[in-house]
Amino acid sequence: MSEQIKHECGIALIRLLKPLEYYRLKYGTWQYGVNKLYLLMEKQHNRGQDGAGTIGLKINVPPGQEYMFRHRSVDANPIRDVFANIYKEFNNAAVQYPQSFHDPVWAKENLPFAGEVYMGHLRYGTFGRNSVEYTHPVMRLNNWRSRSLALAGNFNLTNVDELFDLLVGLGQHPKGSTDTVTILEKIGHFIDEENELLFRQYKNKGFSNKEITNQIEEKLDLRKVLDRASRDWDGGYTIGGVLGHGDAFVFRDPWGIRPAFYYADDEIVVVASERPVIQTVMNVGWKQVNEIEPGNALIIKANGLVSHEQVRTPQTRKSCSFERIYFSRGSDRDIYLERKKLGFLLAPTILQKIDHDLKNTVFSYIPNTAETAFLGMMEGIRDEQTKWKREKIRELGASITDVQLDEIIAVQPRMEKIAIKDVKMRTFIADDSSRDDLVGHVYDVTYGIVENQKDTLVVLDDSIVRGTTLKQSILKILDRLKPKKIIIISSAPQIRYPDCYGIDMAVLVKFVAFEAAIALLNETGQAKIINSVYRKCKQQQTLRKEEMVNYVKEIYKPFTPEQISAKIAELLKPAECKAEVEIVYQSVENLHLACPNDLGDWYFTGDYPTPGGNKVVNTAFINFIEGIKGRAY
Repeated sequence: MSEQIKHECGIALIRLLKPLEYYRLKYGTWQYGVNKLYLLMEKQHNRGQDGAGTIGLKINVPPGQEYMFRHRSVDANPIRDVFANIYKEFNNAAVQYPQSFHDPVWAKENLPFAGEVYMGHLRYGTFGRNSVEYTHPVMRLNNWRSRSLALAGNFNLTNVDELFDLLVGLGQHPKGSTDTVTILEKIGHFIDEENELLFRQYKNKGFSNKEITNQIEEKLDLRKVLDRASRDWDGGYTIGGVLGHGDAFVFRDPWGIRPAFYYADDEIVVVASERPVIQTVMNVGWKQVNEIEPGNALIIKANGLVSHEQVRTPQTRKSCSFERIYFSRGSDRDIYLERKKLGFLLAPTILQKIDHDLKNTVFSYIPNTAETAFLGMMEGIRDEQTKWKREKIRELGASITDVQLDEIIAVQPRMEKIAIKDVKMRTFIADDSSRDDLVGHVYDVTYGIVENQKDTLVVLDDSIVRGTTLKQSILKILDRLKPKKIIIISSAPQIRYPDCYGIDMAVLVKFVAFEAAIALLNETGQAKIINSVYRKCKQQQTLRKEEMVNYVKEIYKPFTPEQISAKIAELLKPAECKAEVEIVYQSVENLHLACPNDLGDWYFTGDYPTPGGNKVVNTAFINFIEGIKGRAY
């Protein structure tokens, strides 16, 4: 993507099912679990660079010994900083106690993070300051291990205000009103209730308090806790949790909006936000890594029992398609094939746009995430050309000459690496006064490939959100090559509506498609629609979110996608650009063909999977009209 969008966080969870001595004997080190956690997090660093945090838990330690440890960082390289602290403690111990250090029993008794349960988190901040306070895992501690909870997640709830009021109604005094605090306290409240219920049951049976503690830790029903805690949640979430006595879970929303995968054998349970990360770190096949199903939780009891249990009734699957287009690692088998298909499906439209003139067209892409879709696009171009060649040969029939045949066969698309990303430039873009000039140099181009005033440049990007980098950088540098025409292709449809489930796209005015639609309404004398939508949105503010309708759809209704694309091209074309500029977007229909199992398309269609989405989009429009800055949730 030519624009940096802050987005989904990443989680990782490891549960060792054998004693530490087992891993020392088989793998040469009792640090096996910590090492795997580091790899899982490093392989998912694309999912969060604002902060990182880890939890380490020791199971079955005696009273008086600390059992839960945490490191968090918002350093420039937070993963490295977190694990540098962990390994520093290990390395110091190796120097001070060389005879004891390699003994797993000694390590567990004396060293932090020498345990059986690990949880890690990578943060991309969509809410709150970039401080360690907002970095997961977050903790809710208690003298009873079965009431202590550490939580880390990839989530965003749309109804935090309602949930906060519910907590207050329970008699709590939450220390904050963010969804992180709300979820932590909601789960924590029902963990407390389950503890109290079990305590009364066993007390009535004559158990001693110490015996009751052991019974609670064994019998605590996490599925029931998660069910009761999540009944009022509206949003997308994958939430991991670790309880002080050793129970652990990863819980996914009923629509499957946010991703989660796991691998389990008799040695280890591994959970991560992305399948290929587990495949690489554990060296296992694609089929050995399973998806945590929507509405389900993977629950690992302190005794090692692993279960995949339904918590909430699964809804119509609405897994985020933006995840497929851009955010996920392209090394995932499904993601790779879907991105190729997105490019492949664009081929007929592109050939139509260039009037099938391959001789005078150069195809390229914006590095780096559009590369896979580009491969698919070129396969589609070649397939279409094969059909064209077949028809040409049939037209000429038996009278075709060798020269004519050679000319037809020789027609091939021209593929070149035109745009080159200067990765280091982004680190210098700091203040607004110098930003525009610096952005203009984020990319460079390959000179001497395009024939002046004759060639058309077709350049694929995976998506176009704001269009800022296109206008301030890409189109300007492509124009230096003096093409006759520049066609920018987006493998994603027009992004028209805000996200409220974890991706930082919550302000309507930052979408160039929205800007284009508003401009067209004003230019065509239909500005009354803007006022009408505003009134309808305001009238809904007193309604329950379940009763709200997405009236912002009416902003786009008068125009075809092609009309809006034409206006976008007009808005993004730099004043000094001499080449003709056209912008072509993927269709929603093709998106669903390419990603048939992941139908979460609310960015493009406004069809939100939860009622809170309609509330957010209407609030976003009100904010636009009233000049209120910031997110709508």
